[in-house]
Amino acid sequence: MKTISFNDLKDKVCVITGGAGIIGRAIVEGLAGVGVRTAIVDINIEMAQQVAGEIEQQYNTETIGIQADVLSPESLEVARDHIHEKFGMTDILINGAGGNSPRATTQVEFIEEINLNELEKTFFGLDIGGFDWVFDLNFKGTLLPTMIFARDMIERGNGVVLNISSMNSYKPLTKIPAYSAAKAAINNFTQWLAVHFAKMNIRVNAIAPGFFLTQQNRFLLIDETTGKPTPRGNKIIANTPMGRYGQTEELQGTVLYLLSDISKFVTGVVIPVDGGYSAYGGV
Repeated sequence: MKTISFNDLKDKVCVITGGAGIIGRAIVEGLAGVGVRTAIVDINIEMAQQVAGEIEQQYNTETIGIQADVLSPESLEVARDHIHEKFGMTDILINGAGGNSPRATTQVEFIEEINLNELEKTFFGLDIGGFDWVFDLNFKGTLLPTMIFARDMIERGNGVVLNISSMNSYKPLTKIPAYSAAKAAINNFTQWLAVHFAKMNIRVNAIAPGFFLTQQNRFLLIDETTGKPTPRGNKIIANTPMGRYGQTEELQGTVLYLLSDISKFVTGVVIPVDGGYSAYGGV
């Protein structure tokens, strides 16, 4: 009888962008736990190296921090060369870089009669520069690293790409149009690329996390003065059947499943990890 495990991932080389963040770190810990050698590619080199060092010490699995800007092909190429020198060619790419910004966020959820004199707080007051930054970081920050690191997979005729989407891609939340639009684009791109790469034995999938507290969304969900949930945070919990935010380590199982040969006939899917949020109609 064949034993089901993640042993096929041991000693594989993974590149993860944005790996020094809260969600990225949890994913890297899951990878290290099954013996994946991981390069954390992050714009913040100090944080990337710190996280890599801590994880390597804890799990005794080679983990390194590399600096790169996911919006700069030249920067990504330099990072790829360093990774080749240290680990060799890339087997797995996880596109984890992303985030939101208050500049791409409306101050109110709805345009109503009472705020017609304050349209700067609505869709009409969005900072286009902020919108561009959020959309580019999330979408182009997925597209460009794939163009650089997936070349290794094409050369080998084998590999896995995993994109990080969001529940916003299915049900756009109020206030955050740029982030929602970018994540919806990632879903479409995941399916497109899965088809494009299929003949080369390269799988492309995504996960769509529900609500996890991160540095990027904390300003929307936690009141900075009181430390208590904002009205928006309370609504999220009320519409998540499990009644809580996710714990970042709860992403690990789905990630490892999609990276492993256990799922080698799975490509072009986006799997929610959301505590039932996507299944709940609010009643």
